[in-house]
Amino acid sequence: MITIPGIEKQKIAVFGLGATGLSTCEALSASGAEVFAWDEKEEARDATKNTRYGAEHPKGWPWKEIKSLALSPGVPLTHPAPHAIVRKAHQEGVEIIGDIEFFARAANALPNRERPRIVAVSGSNGKSTTTALIGQLLRETGRDTAVGGNIGKPVLSLPDLRGDRIYVLELSSYQLDLAKTMRANTAVLLNLSHDHIDRHGDMGGYVAAKRRIFLNQEAGDTAVIGVDGPFSQGVCAWLLAQNPKRKVVPISSEGALGRGVFALSGKLYYSLGENSGVAGDISSITALRGVHNWQNAAAALAAAIAEGVAPNLAVMAMERFQGLAHRMELVARKANVSFVNDSKATNADAAMRALKSFKNIYWIAGGKAKEGGVGSLRSLMDNVKGVYLIGDAAIQFEQQLAGAAPCIQCGDLPSAISRAARDAAQGSGEGESVVLLSPACASFDQFRNFEERGDVFRKLVRQIEALNGEAA
Repeated sequence: MITIPGIEKQKIAVFGLGATGLSTCEALSASGAEVFAWDEKEEARDATKNTRYGAEHPKGWPWKEIKSLALSPGVPLTHPAPHAIVRKAHQEGVEIIGDIEFFARAANALPNRERPRIVAVSGSNGKSTTTALIGQLLRETGRDTAVGGNIGKPVLSLPDLRGDRIYVLELSSYQLDLAKTMRANTAVLLNLSHDHIDRHGDMGGYVAAKRRIFLNQEAGDTAVIGVDGPFSQGVCAWLLAQNPKRKVVPISSEGALGRGVFALSGKLYYSLGENSGVAGDISSITALRGVHNWQNAAAALAAAIAEGVAPNLAVMAMERFQGLAHRMELVARKANVSFVNDSKATNADAAMRALKSFKNIYWIAGGKAKEGGVGSLRSLMDNVKGVYLIGDAAIQFEQQLAGAAPCIQCGDLPSAISRAARDAAQGSGEGESVVLLSPACASFDQFRNFEERGDVFRKLVRQIEALNGEAA
């Protein structure tokens, strides 16, 4: 656990008692703060029973004495409208921050020689894979490394701060909105596409939140940024306009760069100052299949180099990367049919990456739609044999894909899996077929989260009688 100096006897409120909120309560309490906690869900409040921070309704909080409100990242800060607790904090003049900011303050309070290095990763897609991959590269090359944030453990549940330790943190736009003083020695922004617009108001607000990852960087720190899309290209230009001498490393998986790190035909190249060359070939690494994963690998290589890892050793460590659940995860294979769980693909841009990685696709899509739907994916339907639609977005998606691919209304995930598996088996004479769950949607209409959706897919696939003994 990470404790925060200087908050002894302070009154601090925590709103939202999921994993992050509970971790924050525990760390604040262990640091000597008096914690006032609340969640709108009774089940979440029950988790604070018999603790020093038992849940108490905000109406009973001593607002005039509260120093800070630690807000759960999922609670609306500005859009579509500030949550009532946010409005109350503003009225009372209470600062609103998140667990990442407490982590930052703990790190910033240390003398430079005792301050750990921090690698922060964000982006619309690929940030979890990239974060995990960077963590592996650093660990396998002998660095004491802790990985967390928006992946795995909440940041304040990570091991205590030490000067010889590297913290690799995945940060969402929600978390970045609540972080003011965090300084990342290496900050990575992979890409930017339309996502979470309801939370940030418009694309401008979303981009502004994401580029906060570079806030507070100093001379000698490294900014790694993908330049394959217009929005992230704009952020790269913005960074260089601020300071042309700033250490900015562009990355790409779509073409060669005169300066930076890029992937081309499955090989990773680097050109950084006087050092340039081929780091290695990643084309046969199953967990890094697809051009989108080449971008993740390029970012991980750039971050590893910034942290002192030799390029060839980084690529050797990539070869042992197993990938993450729900990200193009091979669940099972029978004869010529593979079943792939890409439940983490919660928007069209993420689903596009999976659709570009396979042929003869039997695509399961749908859920709670995000802005724009899937109309942008029509050009990829040549590889799609059928679209098996589920959830609230099913009718909208059929309209957007009309004439581009056969669409089958299935309603729910079990029906979609059954129909897609049958059709894929019948069409397997065309070569390898893939039943792909890549919903391009949030999961909240039928599932608690994308993890539950992926777990259900995995369970149902393995229950198919024809697949017994063929689980991956």
